[in-house]
Amino acid sequence: MTNIDIVHKLWSLCDVLRDDGINYSDYVTELVLLLFIKMEYEQVKNNSNFKHKLPESCRWTDLTSKSGACRLDYYRHMLANLGSSADPLIAAIYSDAQTRLIEPHHFDQLIKNLDAIDWFSAHQDGLGDLYEGLLAKNASETKSGAGQYFTTRPLIDSIIRVIQPKPGEIIQDPAAGTAGFLIAADTYIKQNSNNHEDLDEHSRHFQRNEAFVGVELVPGTRRLALMNCLLHGIEGNNEGAIRLGNTLTQTGVDLPKADLILSNPPFGTAKGGGGPTREDLTYKTSNKQLAFLQHIYHGLKPGGRAAVVVPDNVLFDAGVGTEVRRELMEKCNLHTILRLPTGIFYAQGVKTNVLFFQKKRIENIKHQEPFTQRVWVYDLRSNMPNFGKRTIFEASHLKAFEEAYGNDPNGNSPRTENVDGIGKLSRFRVFTREEIRERGDSLDISWLKNSDSLNATDIASPEVLAGEIMSELTEALHELEQIMQELETRHA
Repeated sequence: MTNIDIVHKLWSLCDVLRDDGINYSDYVTELVLLLFIKMEYEQVKNNSNFKHKLPESCRWTDLTSKSGACRLDYYRHMLANLGSSADPLIAAIYSDAQTRLIEPHHFDQLIKNLDAIDWFSAHQDGLGDLYEGLLAKNASETKSGAGQYFTTRPLIDSIIRVIQPKPGEIIQDPAAGTAGFLIAADTYIKQNSNNHEDLDEHSRHFQRNEAFVGVELVPGTRRLALMNCLLHGIEGNNEGAIRLGNTLTQTGVDLPKADLILSNPPFGTAKGGGGPTREDLTYKTSNKQLAFLQHIYHGLKPGGRAAVVVPDNVLFDAGVGTEVRRELMEKCNLHTILRLPTGIFYAQGVKTNVLFFQKKRIENIKHQEPFTQRVWVYDLRSNMPNFGKRTIFEASHLKAFEEAYGNDPNGNSPRTENVDGIGKLSRFRVFTREEIRERGDSLDISWLKNSDSLNATDIASPEVLAGEIMSELTEALHELEQIMQELETRHA
């Protein structure tokens, strides 16, 4: 039985939960509270070096030894005890955890079904990967309303392959979600260090407890992220690798400077129209993406690098948007922009890009000239299918980009414009800092013309088209808001 098979089997248990009045939006949270206890039991059973993280009387066998109302009552008390555990990490995972199950026979059925799964196969592939598969399944279900900007694994893995995380680096995600970027970075490092066997004990401790730092605003999502990290061997400090808080407040200021930042920050504007409550950001704005982008380039160590997913408006917004882009190009070498196709995020119509940049090294800091001298743009959007459930976005779609990017994580490999075409027909083109300045410092650069002969299967559905129209209108309204604010400032 493969991990995919087990994920489908776990997802089928939602029928049991639905019979108990639990909807899709609460399904994964309800299941993982129980699933983590089961997985911890499987880890101990299959690995003699794995020590129990859960206290006695709060383990899987304590549940399987009971049945009916007694078992469900015991589980309720177990969740309360875990939430007040002396272990701060376990307490953080189970903070305010409650079950919404009412019928004891439904709980008995869940326990029975979980015990019947072939966990040996899952253990061979990694229980953490199984857990992450469940999170991805949840995000793909439109009924759940979860993970509307869930970053697809092929994109994460492609970013990781070109940015090349290394042992000993502090790797940060200021909008961690369920910790997909951090997990992928850890997996890459393990693959290239013989599962840490090539590292000394001090370095192994660093990778487990200090290397990865994330911030998540939503307590329930942070719970999922902490479980995900722990099942992948990322323990973090006493309260885990993922901090609860808002990066655009003092929480972000307190983060350690990072060697590598990987993130897909939330889209939209700050609630109430107010900007971040941080004094260290150069430009105050209610646009969360522009605020997060500032945090990222301020939060890098000299010579540190980043890959960040941003919507199109970050590339062309006037006013504060222009100033943020200028500061980015002054402080960092923005060497690559990947224009992503539509439909790869679960929110329809969202147009996104990945910015790859490196902060000035110490020897360059005193130089006042912009660090960015040229920007390479890879257009993976034009003349591409409309991705979604029918047309799946896969690793193969990113292979040509990775080859064009080259082996140097900071974009210094020899590059050529002739990718999938010659000259202006190439998907990969370079633009000098002067050419970008002539565009008013807009980075919304496109040159390929979409083919007129569209396949009927590639035509977007009405829902997708409506989503794209809404996205364009939202961006236009936001730009008007920026202009109005600028006019008000001038006449104040």
